[in-house]
Amino acid sequence: MQELSHQILKDIRNKFEQIDECPVQGKRVFFENAGGALTLKSVVKCSMKYAAIPDNQGRDNDGSHELVKTINKAKEDIRIFMNASSGQFFVGESGTELLFRIIMNACLGTNNQGIVLGSTVEHPATRSACSRWSKISGKKHVLIPHNDEKGLVCSKQYSKYITKDTKVATILHTSPVTGMGMDIKEIAKEIRSVSPDCFIIVDGIQHAAHGQIDIDNYDIDAYVISPYKMFSRHGYGLAWISDKLTNLPHDMLVDGPKETWELGTRDTGAYATLSEVVSYFEWLGECFTNSNNKRDKFVAAGKAIHKHEKNLTQTMIFGYGNIAGLSQINKVNIIGGLDNPAREGLVSMYVDDIPSAEVVKRLNKHGIRTHLRKADHYSGNILNPLKQDSCVRISLCHYNSIEEVSQLLIAIKKICE
Repeated sequence: MQELSHQILKDIRNKFEQIDECPVQGKRVFFENAGGALTLKSVVKCSMKYAAIPDNQGRDNDGSHELVKTINKAKEDIRIFMNASSGQFFVGESGTELLFRIIMNACLGTNNQGIVLGSTVEHPATRSACSRWSKISGKKHVLIPHNDEKGLVCSKQYSKYITKDTKVATILHTSPVTGMGMDIKEIAKEIRSVSPDCFIIVDGIQHAAHGQIDIDNYDIDAYVISPYKMFSRHGYGLAWISDKLTNLPHDMLVDGPKETWELGTRDTGAYATLSEVVSYFEWLGECFTNSNNKRDKFVAAGKAIHKHEKNLTQTMIFGYGNIAGLSQINKVNIIGGLDNPAREGLVSMYVDDIPSAEVVKRLNKHGIRTHLRKADHYSGNILNPLKQDSCVRISLCHYNSIEEVSQLLIAIKKICE
């Protein structure tokens, strides 16, 4: 796999808004991508275009017909990108809202009693939805303890808890706190081997920007992302659901199409921006493969992203030239271990004797944007077992550079000294 050359990285960075400058703060390095990735310039332009259109879908006029074409194109683009040969895509309020709605219908659409299975590494979007709807549907909510040292959960841990009564199971693809990715295919295989009809729902929100998605290869029933974390904009979430899940009873208009899961008129611009994101991945893939097949381009792009981001995180941890890495700086502790192959573009750390909030503040003064994670309802599941009240989350994407990582390391060393 070809490296991201200086020219390719320059071309990549030129496609994103505010790549190295905040309109409020001024010059800065952006390492807060897990909170929301940078936005493609083409997405901003596309959003402006569709915000001006007064027409709705489903009318008999040229403007409306064009909107329907835009939506259908976006669904086909994202189908190829995420490799889903069946099922359907639809948008909703947010990724969290979609996870709640899908989990609700999976719980209510299965027989009372049984188990709703998840893990303690998961984001509260899935844990909270399962907690609520398992009780309402007369089921037991079971949480598998994750590996605190590695910051993840694996198929072997799932296998100890799966029974034939497992009706609904949730999986986190990548943790937004530890940065570790789970093996979706292996976990789903383990679930299916014991409970073949279980509804398997995946939170792919953190993973989407960091590598290819391959739904046909997972044997799951739902996959949810938040496009603002994948170079699009705020205001909507995207879900894929299987044909089996599509056919469950769900909120819909009386006498309306039974397969429709969208509620009300959706923003055509949201769909249009998805096509812009897919076009970007296709362009990136063309830098690494001569294939004319779109899916091949997406796979090539995903591999290049993974390789570049691994290089960035390894540099962050182990250093670069005469610049010390986090593992070589006194007082710095790294969550999930130093050389964890499951890490995807994110390093969370804390400093002995310096509150994480203070580290984040001082990094901001150095022009480096990171984020504080506290042991609250969002991150307590990860931090409390480590006996930490907070940590500094450093999250990157493939448009970040070694030079930016070096600036971060120099700043952290100064802070620790």
